[in-house]
Amino acid sequence: MIRKVTLLISIFSIVFLTHFFISSTYTSNSDTVHQQGFNSKYNVYSVLKPDNLKFANENIPQSTFDVWERLDKELLKNIYWQSNTLLYFKRANKYFPIIEEILEKNSIPSDFKYLALIESGFEYKVSPSGAAGFWQIMKGTAREYGLEVNYAIDERYHLIKSTEAACKYLQKAYDKFGSWTMAAASYNMGINGVQRQVKKQNTNNYFNLYLNDETSRYVFRIIVIKEIMENPRKYGFVFRQNDLYSYPSVKQIRVDSTINNLYSFAEENDINYKILKRFNPWLRTSKLPDESRRVYYIDIPEKSEELIFDDLAFESNKD
Repeated sequence: MIRKVTLLISIFSIVFLTHFFISSTYTSNSDTVHQQGFNSKYNVYSVLKPDNLKFANENIPQSTFDVWERLDKELLKNIYWQSNTLLYFKRANKYFPIIEEILEKNSIPSDFKYLALIESGFEYKVSPSGAAGFWQIMKGTAREYGLEVNYAIDERYHLIKSTEAACKYLQKAYDKFGSWTMAAASYNMGINGVQRQVKKQNTNNYFNLYLNDETSRYVFRIIVIKEIMENPRKYGFVFRQNDLYSYPSVKQIRVDSTINNLYSFAEENDINYKILKRFNPWLRTSKLPDESRRVYYIDIPEKSEELIFDDLAFESNKD
C-alpha cells in the first residue's frame, strides 16, 4: 500500500513538473515574442537640435548646454503630447489670420501669435490667477489698456480688442527693454517684475537671467511651438488642409443702445443664443447694457443656416 502511494506521488510530481516546465517555457517564449513586437512597432526618438532658431528676428543662443536642455525639454513635451499640439495646428488655422493682421497693423512681430497660442491654446478659459481670454489678460491690465470689463461685458474675450490691447502692452515692454525676447518674458512676469530682476542681476538678456520656473520656461515654449508649427512634417505631424479649422465669414451689427434680451436678439437675426455667444464670447450675460452709450459690433455668421440644426427634423428622427 505504501509503495502504491509513493508511486502515485512520484507520477503526480512528474506530471506537475512537466506541466510547470511547459507552461514556464510557453510564457517565457510568449513574453519574448511580445517584447520583440513591442520593440519593432513602438519607438520613442530623441530630437535633433534645430539650427538657427530665431524669435522676432532675434537669434536664440544654442551654444550652451543650459539653453539646449531647456529647448529640448519643450520640444519633447510638445512633440510627444501629440493630441494637444495637433489641436494647436487646427485652431491656429482659424485664428492666426485675424491675429497676424492686427500684429502687423501695430508693428508687432508676427511671432507673437505663438505667444497667444501657448497662453490659451485658443480656448476661452480663466487661469487660477484670474487672467482670461486668448491673451490671458488680468482685469486690471485689461482696463489699463482700454478694455471694458464688468459683469455683462468682458472684452478680454473679444479677439480683436484683446489683441489690440496685447499689442500696446508688448510695444511698451519693447520700448522699456529694447528686446522682443524680453518683451515676451515681461508678458508673463510683468514689466516691473522683469525690471527688478534686470537691476538685481545686472543683465538685460533673457537667456542670462535667473527667473522663476514659469517665466524661465515661457519664452522657450514660444520658440519651440514656432519651430514645430513652421516644420510640422519634420516633427511627425501629418494633416491635410481640410483637417484644419476655419473661421466662418461674419457680418457685424452695430449696436448703440441696451439690448435687454439677447435670446430674442438672436432669433431676430436668424440665429440661436448658442451661436450668438460662440461668436461673441465677450457678452457675459443674457443682456447687453449700454449705460455708457458706447457703440458695439456684434458678429453674426453670414451662413447661419449651416450652423443650426432643424428642431423639427430632430423630433422626426426620434420617431
